[in-house]
Amino acid sequence: PEGWMAYDEMPWASPFSLQKQLKRAADLVVALSLLLLTSPLMLIAMALVWLDDTGPVFYRQQRSGWMRRPFIVLKLRTMRIQPADAAPSWTQDGDKRITRVGRFLRSLRIDELPQLINVLNGDMSLIGPRPERPEMEDELEHSIPHYKMRYWMRPGLSGWAQVNSPYASSIADTDLKLSYDLYYIKNFNSWLDLLILFRTIKTILKAKGR
Repeated sequence: PEGWMAYDEMPWASPFSLQKQLKRAADLVVALSLLLLTSPLMLIAMALVWLDDTGPVFYRQQRSGWMRRPFIVLKLRTMRIQPADAAPSWTQDGDKRITRVGRFLRSLRIDELPQLINVLNGDMSLIGPRPERPEMEDELEHSIPHYKMRYWMRPGLSGWAQVNSPYASSIADTDLKLSYDLYYIKNFNSWLDLLILFRTIKTILKAKGR
């Protein structure tokens, strides 16, 4: 119902919030450590992407961040280059746009590693709601109650929705994932972040990303 959660309750509403500062400090330490540890893997992945079709290595796309502020998300490119006027669409099972190398990178979430730079820049957090494309959000906001509450937290590389529900490929899927995102936003704490981190590692080891 309306009023079940208010922005003033959020740790980020106050610039002096201890939870806010601890989460940001953890983001910086963990993201920098992961970036250094995985840099050789990223270099190999970049070479494979280029060798596959000699196209751009990185994929840049505008996403909506905290309070819907736009930012450019970074990924390793896993799809064939699409026409500039191609309509936005969700990724489907067996999507023909995904390259051979891209399918492997997505299965292990290796394509997501450049987003550690987004975390260091402050555009994203390690844990939070996944950022969505602005051109799809108007329809989602119109169709799903409370969708705008997702913007109350900095978007994340992984999140409670990502480790509890399948990949969203429709409005109904997004509605389900939103319930997990809103639970996380309302009940955020460091222990929940640690749980999500460990469950994310488990998900990566299963190699079922798409």
